[in-house]
Amino acid sequence: MKELAAGMIKIKKSKFYAHLYEIENLDEMNTILKEHRKRYKKACHHCWAARINGEEKFKDDGEVGHPGRVILEVLKKYALDRHAIVVSRIFGGIKLGVGGVSRAFREAAEGVAKEIKN
Repeated sequence: MKELAAGMIKIKKSKFYAHLYEIENLDEMNTILKEHRKRYKKACHHCWAARINGEEKFKDDGEVGHPGRVILEVLKKYALDRHAIVVSRIFGGIKLGVGGVSRAFREAAEGVAKEIKN
């Protein structure tokens, strides 16, 4: 695994930390998520999606709004294969609602995807 880009957005006091990785296989997600749990100990959710050789997988990690699926759509939009995006959310105390959560995860994921496509 190789980290290609990272970024953070803040929406209504919640922080969304996004990281884009180049991966060799889906088993690497365990290592990546372990690292995110160490790095962002205060994060409530670590949502992710990965695409490799036509295989797709995502996890919402208990978050509302299906952010894993939203992140997967970002990978597809930017034609990123053999890549994974993880977005860790640190809750800021203000609920965003289902649509707001989805938009926030999409914005964070697109931020890192755009970095390597430019």
